[in-house]
Amino acid sequence: MGLVGFVVRVSNRFFKQYQLVEGEAQIMRVLQSLRLCHLQPIFSFGPFNSSIQRRWKKPVDSAQTRLEDRTRDAQLDKVATQIRKLNVILKLHDLMSQRKRGPFVSVQIMSRWRHLVGINIGIGEFLHKVPHVFDLFTHPVRRNLCCRFTDKMLNLVNEEENVVRKGEMEAVRRVKKLLMMSVNGKLRVHALRLVRRELGLPEDFRESILSKYSKEFKLVDLEVVELVGDGDEELGLAEVEKWREKEYREKWLSEFETKYAFPISFPTGYKIESGYRDKLKNWQRLPFVKPYETKEVPRVRSCGGIERYEKRAVGILHEFLCLTVEKMVEVERLAHFQRDFSLGVNVRELLLKHPGIFYISTKGSGQRVFLREAYSKGCLVEPNRIYVARRNILHLILVGFRYTRELNAPDGRENNDNVVCGVKNDVKGDEDWIIPMLERLNHENTNDIVLKDIE
Repeated sequence: MGLVGFVVRVSNRFFKQYQLVEGEAQIMRVLQSLRLCHLQPIFSFGPFNSSIQRRWKKPVDSAQTRLEDRTRDAQLDKVATQIRKLNVILKLHDLMSQRKRGPFVSVQIMSRWRHLVGINIGIGEFLHKVPHVFDLFTHPVRRNLCCRFTDKMLNLVNEEENVVRKGEMEAVRRVKKLLMMSVNGKLRVHALRLVRRELGLPEDFRESILSKYSKEFKLVDLEVVELVGDGDEELGLAEVEKWREKEYREKWLSEFETKYAFPISFPTGYKIESGYRDKLKNWQRLPFVKPYETKEVPRVRSCGGIERYEKRAVGILHEFLCLTVEKMVEVERLAHFQRDFSLGVNVRELLLKHPGIFYISTKGSGQRVFLREAYSKGCLVEPNRIYVARRNILHLILVGFRYTRELNAPDGRENNDNVVCGVKNDVKGDEDWIIPMLERLNHENTNDIVLKDIE
């Protein structure tokens, strides 16, 4: 009986567990069926209820979706990525040149600048990738690892600054043309400061250009620059008008076809939809107010007002990009000129609406718009001196580990590491007495060695 009772007890226990498992499985089946019923439509459409309206969710058509679905240009995306690397190095140069102790910094402090300048990797890996840009050394007093820019990099940066200084009159012409495009002949100095590098302006352009050329510009409350006079007629000719004249003479096109046209070049692989060619042809013939013609803005509610208003905005953005040094600018910085240029449109949507004229690249930091006609195979068709100087800096950054034999050559600065690349004399810190004392001790030790040799 004991064995039989034990078997009965064990079988009852297994039966109860089986019931629990079956109950849980049944509950899961019910929940799954309820979920599927909730997701499925209530009515099944057929011949007897075909009159019932069924609403479908429309696909979202916005600037973000069009930005993701656009045809990409690999060459311009590569240029945007390279420009981001160049900007990171130049930001580090600005931070390092402002230090009081001298143009060098410890690796520990540079690691704190990673998020400030936009470095996404470790600072050691970053310094290892650009051996021709940074020179690593041990501080003679604190014995910590420091870095400074190499002589090649400093020479190229100084060369770019000299080229910008020599192109002072060209910078004056660019600022004057921007003021002529504005509705009231005024621009905010803060907006010009944001696009200073794009326009090829020096760092102190307020004093060296705006205040120096008082016959051309007038500062109002130190934050607004105003154009003196009406401007020159020679500067009132847009760059696209020169292209139109060239097309009219060389290709023998009619004036009706070229008077209001823009150069169009689509990226490789761009799919042209049916009917788009006719719309583009009509848009090319559409008259609009040119950037330098008049200050009047076309009315939107008039016949064809929206199209002419948008085409005027396209003309202003096209001329703005033509005035930049590298024919590109960040999209966010264009918003600071909307009020002065009377651009009452969404700039990003307008740029995406015309892929044959503009290209927005999301590579690198932020979104950067390029003028498509100005680039060919990732390079400017008509380069200028500032562009060439910046490309030289970029070439040194992109060299990587090539030509590293030159780095192992003896450098004149290695023998003077006690001075640490020229500490500034006009600024004294708390530990400035250390270096002179070390120099004096080294001088006394050398004198003792010389006297012992004489004895």
